[in-house]
Amino acid sequence: MFRVITPRTFSRTVPAGAVAVLAASVTLAACTGSPGGSGKAASGEEAAPSATTTTASGPPALTPEAYRNALTAAGRPARTALADIAKARTFKSLHQRIDRAQSSLESALKRLGGLRPPADVAPEHADYVAALRGLNGRLGALDEDVTSHALCSGTAVLAGLGRSGEFKDLRASAGGLAKAGDYPVVQIRPPARHARRLGNGTTLLSAIRGGRGSLTVKNGGTQDGVVTLVRGGRKAVSFYVRKGSTAKVANIKDGTYRVYFTTGVDYDRATRAFTRDCGFSKFDDALKFQTVYSGYSVRWSDWTLTLDAVFGGNATTSKVDPDAFPA
Repeated sequence: MFRVITPRTFSRTVPAGAVAVLAASVTLAACTGSPGGSGKAASGEEAAPSATTTTASGPPALTPEAYRNALTAAGRPARTALADIAKARTFKSLHQRIDRAQSSLESALKRLGGLRPPADVAPEHADYVAALRGLNGRLGALDEDVTSHALCSGTAVLAGLGRSGEFKDLRASAGGLAKAGDYPVVQIRPPARHARRLGNGTTLLSAIRGGRGSLTVKNGGTQDGVVTLVRGGRKAVSFYVRKGSTAKVANIKDGTYRVYFTTGVDYDRATRAFTRDCGFSKFDDALKFQTVYSGYSVRWSDWTLTLDAVFGGNATTSKVDPDAFPA
C-alpha cells in the first residue's frame, strides 16, 4: 500500500528550482547522388533501367546511372518514414510510425532485391540489401519494446536502432557502396542515448495556485518521477521528484484534486515524458485541500504521499493508459 499522511496545520513555501534542459536531435539523411544524376530522379520519378549486358539467367545489369536512380527511388520513402518516428507524441502514433517505416523498408527491399546492379558493386549491393532486411527486423523488436514500455518515445527507438548490430551492418554496407561509386543509400544518424534528469522539486507546471495547502511527495522508489495534480479536468500543478528524495509544492488552492504520477529514465522536458522504462499511475482517492477560518485561527490542508509501496500504507493506486495520462 502507498502511504497518505492526513492533513496537518501550517506549511512553508519551497521555491521551485530551475534547470537547464538538453535537447535531443535526430538527423536522418541520404547521401546525394553524383552530379550526373538524371532530372527524373531529382523529381522523384524512377528512371528506366538501362542495360549494359544481358544474360539468359536473369535481368540485365544496370548502368551506374540507372542503379543510382533505383537506389534513390527505393531509399527516399524509407528515409522519410524513419525520420518520422522521432515525431511521435503518443504510444499509438509511435506504433503507427514504426509500422510505416517497416512497410517502407519492405518496399525498398522488393525494389532492390529484384534488380541487377553493375557487376563491380554486386557484392556491396547484396550486403546492403541484407542489411536493410536486418534493420527492418530490428524495428519489429523495438516495436515490442514500445509495447512493454521499455522504450517510450520515438527518439528512444531511433537511439536503440543506432546501437544495434543491424545498424552497424547497414553503415558498413552503405559505406562500401558510397566508396565504390558515391551511390545514395539510406543513412541514419541516431540520437545519443541520454540519462537526463531534472533537479529535485523542479516545477513543470503551475496553473492553479494561490492557496495555503501543500503537498509533500516522498519517492523511495528506484526511478525518478513526475507528480501531477488535476482539478476538474484541468492540470493544476506538476513537479519532479528524484528517486530517494522528497519534494514539496506549496500554495495549493482549495479544491479536490486527482493525483497522477509517472516514473522512468531520461526525462525529456520538450515532450514532458520519460523516454525509457516508463510507468503511468494514479492514486485511487482524490485529495481535498480546504482552508477553514474559525475565530482568530485558520486551518488548512497539508498532505504527504509516497510514490513507492510502504508497510502500513493507506492508499491504493491504479495503472493509467499512457495516452490518457495528463502530460
